[in-house]
Amino acid sequence: MKPNLNRLIGLINLIFISFVFPVLAQEYPNKPVTLVVPYPAGGSTDVTGRALANAARKYFGQPIIIENKSGGGGSVGPSLVIAKPADGYTLGIYSGALPIAWHMGKLNFNPIEDVTHIVRYSGYIYGLVVRADAPWATIEDLIKYAKANPGKVSYGTPGVGTNPHLVMEDLALLTGVQWVHMPFKGGAETNTALLGGHVDAVSDSTGWAPMVDAGKFRLLVTYGTQRIARYPQVPTLKEAGFDMAYPSPLEIIGPKGLPMEIVKKVHDAFKKGMEDPEYQGVLKKFDMPMTYLGGDELEKADREDFDRMGKIVQKLGLNKK
Repeated sequence: MKPNLNRLIGLINLIFISFVFPVLAQEYPNKPVTLVVPYPAGGSTDVTGRALANAARKYFGQPIIIENKSGGGGSVGPSLVIAKPADGYTLGIYSGALPIAWHMGKLNFNPIEDVTHIVRYSGYIYGLVVRADAPWATIEDLIKYAKANPGKVSYGTPGVGTNPHLVMEDLALLTGVQWVHMPFKGGAETNTALLGGHVDAVSDSTGWAPMVDAGKFRLLVTYGTQRIARYPQVPTLKEAGFDMAYPSPLEIIGPKGLPMEIVKKVHDAFKKGMEDPEYQGVLKKFDMPMTYLGGDELEKADREDFDRMGKIVQKLGLNKK
């Protein structure tokens, strides 16, 4: 009799879930939603994420509370998000640095399989700068010099395994140059090092823009799929003759198994938020593109990025052993 009783209890639970869950999903959200930002307050990820959350809350009907959980190159925040219940009340921001970290063996979760990717809303812009008084006017000039002087050109980045590091090593493999990598903690340090002549170039996100505008740095090339509106005269890597691009997307994510009804509500709220003029103004301030992807297109793009970065990490010998 006991097995029959267990089956009966299981059937009752199944019926209860099938009737009650749609009602709960329909009512979502009925309390504040937390958005975990994986970088410190005041940076481009934080400021643009807050602006988008502020715009999206109009369509949620509930407050969106920002929590900054930095560390691990942007991996601590997502690791906290995926450990939460899949109920839509804890969301997070995902950056393109996570696939690199996973392939290098630095993550304890898979950034594709263990996450619900909801909507892509922007990304970082990277580029290569030198001092304004440097003898190189173009990326071709720098590479020509580096080939003729192996090991004499040094470049700074925000760290080993970051997109700005990988693109420089990818360029080195492609062109046969040998240059010296100098990792730093962030843009403030890389800019100071370049100003002081401690490195010959800096590969980083647009923290160098004020120095370019002030005439102290020269921007040689950018790493995205299209030119930056702020510097329309500066070519992309592909336009300069190097068949590569290193975009680094930013996305809203949730824990694995987030119900589709909730995914749709989150997606729709943030997509509408992207149309907000204040949010778009903040993106422009940081030279960050408004890049929307959702649904099947987002899943396809995320998997393609994941596989592409895996091949690059392996090619550079940085993959986990």
